[in-house]
Amino acid sequence: MERNEGQARPCSAPAGIDTLLVVDDDDEIRELLCEYLSESGYRVLAAASGGEMWQQLDDQPVHLLILDLMLPGEDGLSLCRQVQALNGPGVIMLSAKGTALDRIVGLEVGADDYLSKPFEPRELLARVKAVLRRAGATRARKQPEVINESIAPTCFASYRLDHAKRMLIQPDGNALLLPRSDYRVLAELLTAQNRVLSRDHLTRCAFARAHMPDDRSVDMCISRLRQHLKQGGERLQILTIRNEGYLFSVAANHAAL
Repeated sequence: MERNEGQARPCSAPAGIDTLLVVDDDDEIRELLCEYLSESGYRVLAAASGGEMWQQLDDQPVHLLILDLMLPGEDGLSLCRQVQALNGPGVIMLSAKGTALDRIVGLEVGADDYLSKPFEPRELLARVKAVLRRAGATRARKQPEVINESIAPTCFASYRLDHAKRMLIQPDGNALLLPRSDYRVLAELLTAQNRVLSRDHLTRCAFARAHMPDDRSVDMCISRLRQHLKQGGERLQILTIRNEGYLFSVAANHAAL
């Protein structure tokens, strides 16, 4: 596929510089975002469609996608779902659709964050930093454990959580690829071992931002996880602890199954 004349060419990024890929079919918005983020210290690539996005991803490593929802051809939701299925870079989704349902759908397909247009460039920059900071911390924390995690998934009540693939294997053998946010919430609840975790703690783990009073992102993660865990019956529950947060409860005689 031929590239647009003004499209960024692949080149090696200096060590320690994160590479961002802005995917938006609006030339003005794309150029403004590229200029602003470049001035903020990032190496920034551009694409106007899904096809150009895949070509850029094939050409060089990308740390974060800034992906518009409405694109010609394949839309941002479909592209985000495919990127996450391949364990690709983090995704911040942009959309002129700012309803709660649109945000929920964006997060359900695996976006790390969602920003409604119009927005302040400084807010986008803050979210870019937060997603990259969380991704860096996750890599640093998990790198020595990658082999162990791939060999020994977490098992509970006939379920199995494969950390390397973000897969939840249900008792009937059905394997679910969890969005990053859902995986992080479930992994954190499992690690807590019967301790109550606050919404703020889970929001910081899943989305690298503080919990706001009207923020329902973690609640939606919990709702989806409860649906996935229904096969565990009453012995397996994510309990809502009023004014405190959430508690993952597994009946003692089933904890190690």
